[in-house]
Amino acid sequence: MPKVSVIIPNYNGIKYIEDCLNSLNNQTFDDFDIWVIDNASTDGSDEVVVAKFPLVKFVRLSDNFGFSRAVNEGLKRTRDSEYVILLNADTKAEPEFVEKLYEAISKDDKIFSVSSKMIQMFAPDKYDGAGDLYCCLGWAYARGKDKKIGRYEKECNIFSSCGGAAIYRRALFEEIGYFDELHFAYLEDVDIGYRARIMGYKNKYTPEAIVYHAGSGITGSRYNSFKVRIAARNSWYVIFKNMPTLQIIINLPFILAGFFIKSLFFMFKGYGREYLSGMKRGYLMCTQGKKYPFSKEFLGNYVRIQLELWLNMFRRIVG
Repeated sequence: MPKVSVIIPNYNGIKYIEDCLNSLNNQTFDDFDIWVIDNASTDGSDEVVVAKFPLVKFVRLSDNFGFSRAVNEGLKRTRDSEYVILLNADTKAEPEFVEKLYEAISKDDKIFSVSSKMIQMFAPDKYDGAGDLYCCLGWAYARGKDKKIGRYEKECNIFSSCGGAAIYRRALFEEIGYFDELHFAYLEDVDIGYRARIMGYKNKYTPEAIVYHAGSGITGSRYNSFKVRIAARNSWYVIFKNMPTLQIIINLPFILAGFFIKSLFFMFKGYGREYLSGMKRGYLMCTQGKKYPFSKEFLGNYVRIQLELWLNMFRRIVG
């Protein structure tokens, strides 16, 4: 079996999937295989993969089950790989992308994931993201989003890796758990990174692994009704699932302030009703999902995470 398996969830990615797969065919590292997990695409992108990339392992699902389910289907089929790379279909990887991710995660057995440097495909002088941070306002955000290239060029710890272009230590999924399929899409990578942090594992960022990301390549825009509604819903679920009750109480003033600010923002953007609808659905989602069990064994990790949540709030405000 290969050292690395690349898992690409695809849904109607006809505009990008061929370029994505071609970029993987030009990698300097060759000990990897590629899996495309297709969420019942209807635009012919599934046919392109099968016809033009016979070495790619292709799995067609019966319906659009979302990003989390597609990734989990890939994880179940790659149990013998030491590492897995999750890659969005609307990306193009630089030739050293796989090699640099592999080198970064190989440095320390306590590393759960490593996020790549994501550059905006249509504005290549700007970051799309340099790893994800999470703060006590209940916000997850991409470091460097829309900033000029040059500021985030050092390897460092992050809160969680962006599942759009990151490598994960495969065996730890059996310990931490797979992606929560209740998320469907959005914040599922923050959720699993959060769980890894609780258990004492690290998430890192490396600027050496570079990928170009179209961004919203499938949903069509940075803000739309679907994204606003589901992200608002999932925001509540991340808090409920990963924070012990006492930590929720400590952060509650910040969380309420954060959601109030977001509601004003989306009202200004014309998506106020969708955001509030997502908030309501988030409450209902919390009654359906399972809370991550608190363990005194990880008390020190909870304290470190809380300090980081406060620090990341200031980082977000300062920019």
